[in-house]
Amino acid sequence: MKLSSIEQGIKTIKSYVVSLPLTPGVYRMISDTDDVLYVGKAKALKKRVVSYTNFEKLPHRLQCMVSMTRRMEFINTHTEADALILEANLIKQYKPRFNILLRDDKSFPYIVLKEGHDFPQILKHRGARTLKGEYFGPFPSAGDVNRTLFALQRAFLLRNCSDTTLESRKRPCLQYHIKRCTAPCVGKVSKEEYAQQVNGAQDFMQGKSRAVQKHLTIRMEAASAATDYELAAGYRDRIRALTSIQAKHEMNDGLGDADVISIIKSGDMSCLQVFFYRGGQNLGNKAYFPRHDKDESARAVLSAFIAQFYQNKAVPKEIVVNQDMDDKALLEEAFSATSSYSVRISVPQRGKYKRAVDFALKNAQEALIRHRSLSTTRLKMRRGVAELFGLDDVPTRIEVYDNSHISGTHMVGAMIVEGEEGFQKKSYRTFNIREAGRADDYGMMREVLSRRFRNALQDDEAGSDSWPDILLIDGGLGQLSACREALEDLGILDQLTLVAIAKGEDRNAGREKFFMLGRAMFQLPVNDPVLHYLQRLRDEAHRFAIGSHRARRAKAFTASPLDNISGVGAKRKKELLLHFGSAKAIEGASITDLLRVDGISSALAQVIYDYFHEK
Repeated sequence: MKLSSIEQGIKTIKSYVVSLPLTPGVYRMISDTDDVLYVGKAKALKKRVVSYTNFEKLPHRLQCMVSMTRRMEFINTHTEADALILEANLIKQYKPRFNILLRDDKSFPYIVLKEGHDFPQILKHRGARTLKGEYFGPFPSAGDVNRTLFALQRAFLLRNCSDTTLESRKRPCLQYHIKRCTAPCVGKVSKEEYAQQVNGAQDFMQGKSRAVQKHLTIRMEAASAATDYELAAGYRDRIRALTSIQAKHEMNDGLGDADVISIIKSGDMSCLQVFFYRGGQNLGNKAYFPRHDKDESARAVLSAFIAQFYQNKAVPKEIVVNQDMDDKALLEEAFSATSSYSVRISVPQRGKYKRAVDFALKNAQEALIRHRSLSTTRLKMRRGVAELFGLDDVPTRIEVYDNSHISGTHMVGAMIVEGEEGFQKKSYRTFNIREAGRADDYGMMREVLSRRFRNALQDDEAGSDSWPDILLIDGGLGQLSACREALEDLGILDQLTLVAIAKGEDRNAGREKFFMLGRAMFQLPVNDPVLHYLQRLRDEAHRFAIGSHRARRAKAFTASPLDNISGVGAKRKKELLLHFGSAKAIEGASITDLLRVDGISSALAQVIYDYFHEK
């Protein structure tokens, strides 16, 4: 007798329970299509997994998960804290359907004062801490770090140029003339004076802002008393720059280094507002909206969020939250084990930390209201799109395509993606056109779609979340026909809804024409909200395509044939260009000529000669 899906799921789980140990570990529940449905941790694997066989007592979400489970995988760990960290890593990797999922987990930018030079450079840095120097942050966005970096340069006049630029300059750059650098490149400032500037920036970013401002004020008054009004005005401008940072960062004396996290949950939506305090300053905040089932408690969402949030971020000594949470002690143990200091998670009841979490909670409440309103609007627009294009269901993934080139040079195709949460920038893709003829817009579009869906079919994306419901093409009947040919060749034309949106007469917005296979051209009223929504999608694809084209064109301007020659690095490339004057001259050089260049051996000279003459 054929078993039901529920019986199959329970039978699968029971088959593993027999051999499971009573030790910590992580388990994965996997469907018949090899999709990871859920990643969980356990203090005792056997006890945790056997609980899924008590089907009637499980919430509806977990009942669905059990009915879909066809196999399981396990990893034993030394401690439960190790299991918690591994669980968060695997959730980030597999993005399981039934887990609470933090969708925006990119790293934060920092400000770095580089070490190893008499005149340290100040710059923005994101990613692994590969640079040697002192890091200040994190800042929640590039905008926050750019504003702070700009003000620090005005206040402390530190260089932002690279070491190579510093060593090669013969006269001060624009930064010096607009009073954002003291021009150490040409000796306008001594090492000792520059060191004082660096110390001032360090003190300010470490929370000693009042002392720094007082020191600058004393200098300003002294310069004014000495009737050196130009110097006094310079100090005045530097003090104003510091004041602008303080106003932005809302000084919070005594709060120290802490992340303040407040959660508000309403149905299947939650907002977690994170404020970053470093050295008594508020460096900014960011709102997060993790994916979760409506039955999940705020405690569970908060716990899962914190475990995933710090996977690729430095953990502060203090994490302050607005309510108690699951796994609090376990998270403290795990974070302390991976840091060189003890990490504490607290729920304040009074004082400065309570005021901070209340302030974060207020921001979370307002952000959730805005997010829900925006989500409702997006859903309304996508329902309008479904009705307009004759879809059975509301689309969850819309892909928009556009091309960009100048007279057929540096041809680039671009794809952007709109999902239930808005633009999915991690899914954007560019295609460097290789096969289409010069300035052949139809051929470019044919090539882009062929490559996109040939790869998708190889990866078996059909039916998955990465398979689109609508393909929106920036173009008219010609582009529509080219796309139809590409999809017909792949045998998937009937699996996709293909729409072309052409600019209206005189390229005026509001007069767009829509083309679909088997349907006459149609237009929408100028004030139709769905038209405005589709225009935004088209414009985003256009922006991305042009940006990608410009980036490729800029790269081509600085490219050299020498870049492709094995054994010719930056130093030898420089020697060759200094000796011959240009890549064209190197191309025409004989082996004897090449041997006259410092660092060029006979073997390398032969390689260079062959590169230019064996084509």
